[in-house]
Amino acid sequence: MGTIATRLSFEAFANRPDNGRRYELRHGELAEVAPPMHGHRLIQRRLRRLLESAGGSSGEIEIEMGSRPCAGDEFLIADVAFVSRDRWDNIPLDGYLQGAPELVIEVLSPSNLESEMRNRRRVCLENGCREFWMVDSAQREVKVSTPDGHSVTYRGGQHIPLFFAPGSNLAVDGIFE
Repeated sequence: MGTIATRLSFEAFANRPDNGRRYELRHGELAEVAPPMHGHRLIQRRLRRLLESAGGSSGEIEIEMGSRPCAGDEFLIADVAFVSRDRWDNIPLDGYLQGAPELVIEVLSPSNLESEMRNRRRVCLENGCREFWMVDSAQREVKVSTPDGHSVTYRGGQHIPLFFAPGSNLAVDGIFE
């Protein structure tokens, strides 16, 4: 899917007619987002179940969650996201999450450009995201980045600690079963 050349404000984006397609707003540019393929969707669902099991009532885990990570003309859809209970409860019923989710997980697809993922990571980590995960099913690994510029890549046999569920972790192998 590509970017459509017309520059839009967030308000124009939010008020455009619904044509049944999914879009993001990236720096004011409308970008159509393809629906996830079956393997991608399976990983999203598995992550959601594993994270919900570990996280208890500390917040909500959502698939395909849209948010306004910053005040500009941005609207991004995370493959999987964790939002703390307080923030979740304060999302307006007729609006969107302001700021990035505390955890953003992107399941890499062949259509993802490296520059797009770098930019998405930067925007999220600069706007409230505590961890940004890139899940690579081909390599069976998860790269976890934090706002301080650190990144750690977890592979099979390893466990990712969960900041929102102290003492809990997620087995990398469980993501790819």
